[in-house]
Amino acid sequence: MFYSFMRIAAIACLPLCGALTQKDNSLTAAEKKAGWRLLFDGKTTEGWRTYKNAAADSWEVVDGQLHCKREGVQHHADLVTTGEGFTSFELVLDWKIDKGANSGVLYHVAETHDAAYDTGPEYQLIDDLGYPGKLEDWQKSGADYAMHPPAKMAARSQGEYNHTRILVKGAHVEHWLNGVKVADFEAWTPEWEQLKKTGKWKDHPDYGTVKTGLIDLQDHDGGVWFKNIKVRVL
Repeated sequence: MFYSFMRIAAIACLPLCGALTQKDNSLTAAEKKAGWRLLFDGKTTEGWRTYKNAAADSWEVVDGQLHCKREGVQHHADLVTTGEGFTSFELVLDWKIDKGANSGVLYHVAETHDAAYDTGPEYQLIDDLGYPGKLEDWQKSGADYAMHPPAKMAARSQGEYNHTRILVKGAHVEHWLNGVKVADFEAWTPEWEQLKKTGKWKDHPDYGTVKTGLIDLQDHDGGVWFKNIKVRVL
């Protein structure tokens, strides 16, 4: 009886235990077969460069994490993917935020303006509870920043790692945070255009109009860590 119970428990644990023991910044055989590729190798910033190749000393790789520093920085700049842009894709990554810090993951970014947010929609990352000042719902973690607020609050406490999934399939976009779908919308619809026209992006005519672009990790004065950044083209 005891042997049978232990055997059943071991079998039931296989998928979960496999996920828990997977090495950071790596791909399983199944992920490779499904078309996933790493955007961060855990050792270098290969595959990334600063937005518009700006001078920056804010990014470092430490203990298998891509860290955007807050202290001792003279020049801040976002990081963007090198090579061709992404159109329809699925992006997953793990992130944690420093106390009171603010960052984001942008996509469909074109380097045609001073800032990445002039073109690229943003998945918001922020210390929801410790950020100085009142946050609007559309500023909270998982939001389609300044457009669609998160349907639920799903971020973990400051300093703990969160898991993010961004799905972009044509005009359809989903934001997931720690296994919870927090945003689900269609871009370029009349409703979307109305949100843009009446909100923060009303004076940013190119916001959200690029349909193929770079993925961007925002340097908003630092205080954010990333790892396990993976993407697959759809």
